[in-house]
Amino acid sequence: MPKNWKSFFIFGGIIALLAMLPLFTNRSDVLTWSCLTLQYILLSQSWNIIGGYAGQVNLGHAAFFGLGALTTRYLWLAGLPFPASLLSGAFIATVFALLIGIPAFRLRGIYFVIGTLVLAEILKVVIDTRFPVASVLPVETLLTYSLLPRYYLSLMGAVLSVIAVYFISRSRLGLGMMAIREDEDAARTSGVNILQNKLIAFAISTFLAGLAGGIFAFYMVAIQPGYVFSPIWTFDSVVIVFVGGIGTLIGPIIGSVFFVLLKQWLSLHLPGGLHLAVFGVLFILVVLYMPDGFIEAIRRYGKMVTLGRKPMVQGG
Repeated sequence: MPKNWKSFFIFGGIIALLAMLPLFTNRSDVLTWSCLTLQYILLSQSWNIIGGYAGQVNLGHAAFFGLGALTTRYLWLAGLPFPASLLSGAFIATVFALLIGIPAFRLRGIYFVIGTLVLAEILKVVIDTRFPVASVLPVETLLTYSLLPRYYLSLMGAVLSVIAVYFISRSRLGLGMMAIREDEDAARTSGVNILQNKLIAFAISTFLAGLAGGIFAFYMVAIQPGYVFSPIWTFDSVVIVFVGGIGTLIGPIIGSVFFVLLKQWLSLHLPGGLHLAVFGVLFILVVLYMPDGFIEAIRRYGKMVTLGRKPMVQGG
């Protein structure tokens, strides 16, 4: 039996419960919230790979989400079977990442951050100019629209991302990524192939981001092409990962649940886009006072509870 059999059992049980959720409720609001949460788990885990494990702060993540969404949407509506359209979107996002990855990874630190942000903004401007009209599902598709396939597709995407991060974090590749994150020069000295590890991390990260975009394109009834390239998708991913716990497996899951719940509540109770300001303040507070995210706070609480249960040892 595997060493971490309890974790596998718990993970399998959670997946089984989530798979049975539509059997217990057909409320559209519950399924909508669940779809969004699962999609955010996929998107945030994809950023977690490059930002949390490889230590490369990519502020252009929205570009790969948008490429996956736009490619999937137009190929699907053009008549290509949806599974092929979805994989094509993820593949296009990965190819674009590899094309820009080699020159981009010659930049380090803040220059890499700015470079990825500028590339994403350039792509957004191009898409806004080239595709100014919103993409709306055809009437025949709307007549058969159902949240159930969207929910199960979102669940599969989220599970795939968690499995990918799990194996990366326990692999030689993951060790190389974390070595680069901690000290790139020391990693190079110890024999880590810096560029190769960065490119592999970037490829996996952008493939999952493209997949998230494709699932979102399948989920939405109408999409403005420029919207899926909006920096908000990068910002949301970064906030979720930092709030939950950067460079951890569970952090983005906790962060996604918290983020979607709070976002839905704030959007109902605050006018305009004030909920974005709240998330900005929350992000700053977490970075300043809880840099390891909610997952570290949970671990500390667990240790306190464990210590509190230990019996007092009296001296002789």
